[in-house]
Amino acid sequence: MHKPTLYLMVGFPGSGKTTIANMISDLTGAEHLWADRIRMDQYKQPTYSHEENLQLYDKLNGKVAELLKTGKSVVFDTSFNYKADRTKLHDLATRHGADCKLIWVQTPRVIAKTRATEDAHLQTTRLLGNIPEADFERMSDKLEAPTSEEQPIIIEGIDVTKDIVKQKLGL
Repeated sequence: MHKPTLYLMVGFPGSGKTTIANMISDLTGAEHLWADRIRMDQYKQPTYSHEENLQLYDKLNGKVAELLKTGKSVVFDTSFNYKADRTKLHDLATRHGADCKLIWVQTPRVIAKTRATEDAHLQTTRLLGNIPEADFERMSDKLEAPTSEEQPIIIEGIDVTKDIVKQKLGL
């Protein structure tokens, strides 16, 4: 049996994380855990409260552990924009004998902002609609850039193709 891999996504809202997560899942057969989809299924009217986030991510982290334990690779599609969260999931992967790869989707902030705050109706990946500009700015300002020790795989979020993702992942 091959060693499973946990893929963690980093990038601005609207950077292309879900688009690339879909490609990774298609290329590798990894289970795609899309936090926005699961949030919509679990909470018909999401509030994004601290309590809601704790419940959602406790559930998702448990699902990740369960999948890795069975040897299944996982694309965890949410914004891992805080180093502490990335470290927690890296440690979870290690405990379950899995590799962990950090995918840093880099898209110019102005393009990501337009995608996230204005163009949701044009994208199947924007389940929750446009986000308010203030929320985009807050989330983007708080992004903790991955360090070299985290060995991020950098993928441009514009004009990305499966071939580019395949090459970046060394598949």
